[in-house]
Amino acid sequence: MDAKLLFLHALSPLHAGTGQGVGVIDLPIAREKATDIPIVPGSSLKGVLRDACTDTGDKIAVFGPETENADAHAGSAHFTDARLLLLPVRSLAGTFAWVTSPLLLQRLRRDATHAASGSPPTSTPTPDGVGSCMVVQDDSAIVYSEQENTQVILEDLVLYAQPSAEAATWANWLACQLFPDDGEWQKALKARLCIVHDDTVAFLLQTATDVTARIRLEPETKTVARGALWYEEALPAETVLTGLVIAAEVQANKEKVFTTVENLIKSPLQVGGNATVGRGLCQMHLV
Repeated sequence: MDAKLLFLHALSPLHAGTGQGVGVIDLPIAREKATDIPIVPGSSLKGVLRDACTDTGDKIAVFGPETENADAHAGSAHFTDARLLLLPVRSLAGTFAWVTSPLLLQRLRRDATHAASGSPPTSTPTPDGVGSCMVVQDDSAIVYSEQENTQVILEDLVLYAQPSAEAATWANWLACQLFPDDGEWQKALKARLCIVHDDTVAFLLQTATDVTARIRLEPETKTVARGALWYEEALPAETVLTGLVIAAEVQANKEKVFTTVENLIKSPLQVGGNATVGRGLCQMHLV
């Protein structure tokens, strides 16, 4: 399989929605059914890149023909869903932490193996329990020390901090993949990486997303229009997701597919809904 790993870094809150909700949140974000892990659907990524491609020939060869000719042939670029890897969570020390878990790292390593790129660490750091988390050994910005106890305090969760060489190895690798040309951001990721138990991250996936109340005003009275109050969920700024770009040589060879995608993602692109209010500005990077 000819594939490359795609990283997506949200520069502003990201709303890749499902269209409707059944709970308190009227417009929730898209999630996997079995795991509840937030995703950006592959169809959304393909649509964004297709729209950004201005060369008609490349657009048809790489992304497929227009809708009216959709049965002519498939596109040569295939996109998997981009799954959550790092969730930014408010921290008492260091402003925020980039939170991940063993399951999220295992799935990333599996994708990287399929892509035969990146050479991720072979071991998966696992905290002792739901009350613990793993951080880098030196220069962690999120560790709060009080009376000889070292803790990481995320929102209202108090976790025992375990400095870990394995966590440092993952932090170094992720920093190089996400920010290959930016030493300052590499340093920031290493200092803020926090690996928590899978059950802990499951809790944070329900409580640490952005939920915003949106309204529509009556133009004459400037009061809320009847029935025009709704709640909308988004992944917070600094969220990181990963997926695969797969080249299937239909009308374009793999070099053309990957070169086209790389050229399109040199600048940030808007992904998901609410572009006019600044949502979904994302920087992508192909490993």
